Amino acid sequence: MSDVNTGTATDSGSSATLTRLEQEGEIAADYLEGLLDIADLDGDIDMDVEGERASVSIIGDGSARELTKLVGRDGEVLEALQELTRLAVHRETGERSRLMLDIAGFRARKRAELAQLGAEAAAEAKETGEPVKLDPMTPFERKVVHDAVAAAGLRSESEGEEPQRRVVVLPV
Repeated sequence: MSDVNTGTATDSGSSATLTRLEQEGEIAADYLEGLLDIADLDGDIDMDVEGERASVSIIGDGSARELTKLVGRDGEVLEALQELTRLAVHRETGERSRLMLDIAGFRARKRAELAQLGAEAAAEAKETGEPVKLDPMTPFERKVVHDAVAAAGLRSESEGEEPQRRVVVLPV
């Protein structure tokens, strides 16, 4: 039903950390393979280590249309599956996981859109000299925007309480 591809990138960190993150990826891949089998969905599982976290992607072979059911509206199902996968890893390792899950490229596309949004908000803050408040976002979304704002040479902060927590881009 599904194939597992492992690719590891060593940005930083010790080999013990890399081994632990690879183990998290393996546990997550096994869990997700079982899920795909239960749901009778086809997909390949790709594992990687990005920075200080394991990253697992389910990639559709052919029509990713079926896999989009696992993404849900605005990624809600994807977020829930990520949490369930993290719990499966925690159950096996006894340690909290920061694993990231992507399905059918949804999170990768979202990351690109958010990076663009962060760059545009930074440009607006530079131009107007006024803080730019963005719409409420998930923690993942806020992190991507904060990184894009920092790359543009500005500072940003989060304000508010979940689920209404938002990024505010600060001018120079």
